Amino acid sequence: MSFSFVCADCQAYLFTPAISKRYLEDGLTVYSFYPYSQVEDFIKAKHKYHGQKIYKLLAKNSFKIFADNFAYDKKVFALPIDDKLSTLYSHTAILAKSLKSEYITPKFGVLRAKNSVTYSTKSLEFRLKNPRYFNYTFKENIEAILVDDVITTGTTLLEAKETLKKYNVNVLFALTLADARQ
Repeated sequence: MSFSFVCADCQAYLFTPAISKRYLEDGLTVYSFYPYSQVEDFIKAKHKYHGQKIYKLLAKNSFKIFADNFAYDKKVFALPIDDKLSTLYSHTAILAKSLKSEYITPKFGVLRAKNSVTYSTKSLEFRLKNPRYFNYTFKENIEAILVDDVITTGTTLLEAKETLKKYNVNVLFALTLADARQ
């Protein structure tokens, strides 16, 4: 019996990360904790009430472990991609919150898309024709980690990085739960 949404044994079996690294065209490195096929059903739960609990478990078993082992010579800010509430919670905010550590401070509501179009299941052509038009409302001249749940084509992360570049924000890398190309 377990009081957790997913028991500890199942978490160990289902949520053990298989970290991958991907380089986007501008040199941005994206670390993903799972192949999309491994966590697809769990990620799709983000549209349901219980998705919040699933995302917290996924974050605890991946992003939190990363944060506990991350060291850097200065403060780094975790910036979730478009963390506005679309249902009862923000899935990217849950991921960013789990990064809170001695070296990483999550900042919420500072990198939001003006365009509310969803990219889920959309082609690269659609994504390129419908930019997110990010708005950034935080400090300039900082070090940052971008946080998103899934990387498919990389257009969202690249557009976010381009927006941040205008504010002299140095994006060290991006973290995602899953890579859809794997």
